Amino acid sequence: MFLAQACGYKNKIDSNYYCQKLKFSCTNSNKVVYFKTTKGNFAVELFGKDNPVTVSNFLENIENDIYVDQKFYKIITYPQIKFIHGGVNPKNKLYFERNQNLNKTIPTIPLEIKFKEESKPRYNYQIHNPNETENLVNTFENGSIAMVKSGKNKSSSTEFFFVTTKIPELDGRYSIFGKIIKGLDVLKKINKEDYIRGVRIIN
Repeated sequence: MFLAQACGYKNKIDSNYYCQKLKFSCTNSNKVVYFKTTKGNFAVELFGKDNPVTVSNFLENIENDIYVDQKFYKIITYPQIKFIHGGVNPKNKLYFERNQNLNKTIPTIPLEIKFKEESKPRYNYQIHNPNETENLVNTFENGSIAMVKSGKNKSSSTEFFFVTTKIPELDGRYSIFGKIIKGLDVLKKINKEDYIRGVRIIN
C-alpha cells in the first residue's frame, strides 16, 4: 500500500480490461513453454500469475506460430552479460500479409510490472526511484525473458529478449514475464545466425 501512496500511483485498471481490449483470453496461472532452436532446446516458465497480460499475449503468439523459423535477430554481448533478441516486428507488413490467419496487428501492449505489496500489476508505468526495485516481484536474473520496449511505457506485442545474468540497472523498466528453468547453457550458446524452430506450450 505504501508504494502506491508514495508515488501517487492509482491502480484502477486490471488485467481483464487489457485482455478484453486486446481481444485475447487472459491467463492467471504460470505456464511452461518449450523452445526448439538451432542450438538446442530449453524450457521457460512464464509468470502468468504476476504478468497475465504479457503472458497471455505471448501464449497467443505461440498458438499462432508467430515464432516458427524466426531468427534471433540481435545479439548484444558484453563481458558479463548477453542480450538475445527474438520475435517479429509487428510493423513487418510483408510477414503478416503472408500469414493472414494471424490477428496480431497491434504493435504494442502495456508495460506490466508487479510489486510485492500490491495485489494487481501496474500498467503503463515504469519505476523512477531506484529504491522501488527492492519491492519488485520479478527482476532480471540468469535466463530471464522480457518484452522489448516500444516507447516509454509500452512493450512490443511480438518482440522479446533473454538475458544471461542479473542486470539490476534495467529492473522495473521492462515487462519481465518468465525465466528459463532448463537449458540455460543452450541460451548462452545462441548467436545471430541461430533461429527458433518452434515454441510449444507444455502446460
